[in-house]
Amino acid sequence: MSNLFQNAMRQLDKVVKIKGFDPKLVARLRQPDRNIHFSIPLKMDDGSLKTFESYRVQYNNLLGPYKGGIRYHPDTEINEVKALAFWMAIKCAVASIPMGGGKGGIAADPRKLSKTELEKLSSAWVRNLAGVLGPRKDVPAPDVNTTSEIMDWMVDEFGKITGDKSRAGFTGKSLGKGGSEGRGPATGLGGFYVFEALREKMKLPEKCVLAIQGFGNVGLNAAKTFARYGHKIVAVSDSKSGVHNPGGLDLEKLQAHKKNTGALANFIGAKNISNEKLLEIACDLLAPAAFENQINRQNADKVRAKVILELANGHVTPEADEILFGRGIPVIPDILANAGGVTVSYFEWEQNLKGEHWTEKEVLKKLKEKMTEAAEKVFTKAAENKTSFRNGAFLLALERLAEKML
Repeated sequence: MSNLFQNAMRQLDKVVKIKGFDPKLVARLRQPDRNIHFSIPLKMDDGSLKTFESYRVQYNNLLGPYKGGIRYHPDTEINEVKALAFWMAIKCAVASIPMGGGKGGIAADPRKLSKTELEKLSSAWVRNLAGVLGPRKDVPAPDVNTTSEIMDWMVDEFGKITGDKSRAGFTGKSLGKGGSEGRGPATGLGGFYVFEALREKMKLPEKCVLAIQGFGNVGLNAAKTFARYGHKIVAVSDSKSGVHNPGGLDLEKLQAHKKNTGALANFIGAKNISNEKLLEIACDLLAPAAFENQINRQNADKVRAKVILELANGHVTPEADEILFGRGIPVIPDILANAGGVTVSYFEWEQNLKGEHWTEKEVLKKLKEKMTEAAEKVFTKAAENKTSFRNGAFLLALERLAEKML
């Protein structure tokens, strides 16, 4: 598998060739401000001791405090965390949010931990980093396998250590603990607003046919949003299996089926399909909302979607980007398409600092405005430079970062 951080740096190289940026800015963007790698020894419920590799990368804070999720996954490693932190710095700049880029993680499988072990592990992560976290320094959030409950534990631990009462040091908290309305569907909904802003410009039909890879929080919320607006979801998959019905899938029944059986497979009226085959379905819009590097050199020429909406980070490799651009298949990139999550996280941070609580209607109105504006600016940048949407988004971000650096 290609190194995610190398992929990220190749994206940066491409943009620097399009427009000459200040070498000092480019040099600063090639390495994180700070890489923190530590281990957490944890006493398990059975009395044994296990050690968990843990990370926080603070990539760049030119625009404001570092911002970015924490993932709990056995495969978490430093190059992945660095790449995600870099993309978060770019994403915040694209969405015009006054925050920088960070990312964290623990190499752990939370399904194999009891609730007590999970809480102790989460609290220990905060204790190790308390000196470099905080509302004005670094604001973590949930990511893969982390939840609002985990954020609540973390904010409580941080409060005990530092006395901070604002709760603005973490976002993605539960509503009762200072969380924001509208946070759950934010990433998928943000992607939908970007799609809406660009649909006519990309000559897509009013009602589109979609395939979605990923049936977690982002993929499921995106599927529900698109279906609510009359678009047809014909295929979805999760890490284990997928289903395809050219006539369209009933998402509520599919969700119930997955809950009852533990899998998407064998859903009545649909054909089982692999993750690989889902990427090759003929459709108007392919929305990847799963793990990285899924569309690559090997399969980019088999993609039959008219447009790709990259709801997952790093889903399309740099080689695949070139192939798809050459084939006239636009990729709406992760640094624009999934910026809805960090945008509502920023709203949560702002509400906490001001001691306010906004209604869901207010939050989603602000989200739509932010995402629409970002999409239109990226489209213009790409058109002016006769380049891809990804390069257009990077150009927009680097211009904003360069301005701030001056």
